[in-house]
Amino acid sequence: MGEVKNVLFIVNKHAGTGYQPQVEGRILTACAERDIECTIEFTRGRGHATQLANDGVTKDFKWIIAVGGDGTVNEVARALLHTTTPMGIIPKGSGNGLARHLGISMKIDQALNQILSGRVITMDTFRMNDHLSLNVSGIGFDGHIANLFGEGKIRGLWGYTKLVIREYLSYRGFEASVQLSSQVTTSSQPTAFTKTSFMIAIANASQYGNNAKVAPVASIMDQSLQLAFIKKVPSKRGFQFGFQLFTGNLKTGKDYDCLSFQNGIINVQHPIAFHIDGEPCGYSNVFKIDLLPHSLTMVVPATSLGKL
Repeated sequence: MGEVKNVLFIVNKHAGTGYQPQVEGRILTACAERDIECTIEFTRGRGHATQLANDGVTKDFKWIIAVGGDGTVNEVARALLHTTTPMGIIPKGSGNGLARHLGISMKIDQALNQILSGRVITMDTFRMNDHLSLNVSGIGFDGHIANLFGEGKIRGLWGYTKLVIREYLSYRGFEASVQLSSQVTTSSQPTAFTKTSFMIAIANASQYGNNAKVAPVASIMDQSLQLAFIKKVPSKRGFQFGFQLFTGNLKTGKDYDCLSFQNGIINVQHPIAFHIDGEPCGYSNVFKIDLLPHSLTMVVPATSLGKL
C-alpha cells in the first residue's frame, strides 16, 4: 500500500444477508496492523454511499473502500468516476459479481488483506440510459427478477433461486432491434439486426454474481463490452446450459450468442424490465449504451493483475 495512510470504508449494513458486527472490528484490526488511519461510515439509505464517497474525495482520503454488494459498489463509483481517487471492494452482497471477477475473496479477512496490499488499475465502465454500470446490466427476464427481488424480503442465493424458478415458465421472450455504432471483433455479425431473446446482458465484467459467467471473455480493461443474447432454454437443455454458465464455458449456439461492441442502441416494442449491476431500474423500450473507457481507478489483488 506504500504511502497510502488514510482510507475511508463505506459500509452498507443491509447488503447481502445482513450486517455482522465483527466486520467493523476486522477492518480496524487490519488497518492497525498496517499503520493505516481509517474511517468507517455507514450508509443510511439509497444514494447515501455516493454522498459519503463525494465527501471522502473532498476530505482527501487516498482510497475509498465500498463494503457491500454490487449496488453499494456502484453508488461509490458514481462519486469516483473520472477522478484519480482509487476505490476498493470488500464484498458483502448477495452476488458480488464485480468482486468475484476481480478475484477478491468472499472471506472478509482475506479480502482486507488483498485490498490493503493491492495494486491500482484503471478500468472501463459504461452507461445504459444514463445509469452508470461497472459490471453486468440486463434487459428482460433478469431485469424482471431484479425488480421482484428488490421488492422482496428474502435475500441471498437461495431466495434468488426460488424466485427464478417461480417466474421462469410464465415469462415470455421479446424481439429486440439492435443498432451498434461500433464493433471491435472480426465477427460477421452485422451492426444492425433483430433478435428474439429471453434476456440480454450487457457485460463489462464476466459474471452476474455467484460465478454465473454470462460473458466469460469479458475484460474490464479492453475498451469493449460484451452483448449476450440468451433464449429461453428448454428443460432438456437446462442442466447443460446451467453447467456451462457456472463453469464459464458458455459458447455460441441455439440458446446463446455473444459479441463485442462499444456503443449502441437497443429498441423493444413494449417497455421491458431492466437492471443496472443487479439493481432494479423499472422499465423502458429504448436502451442507449455508451462505453466509458478507463474511467474508474480501482484497487485489485496483486494476484489478479493480468487476468482482468
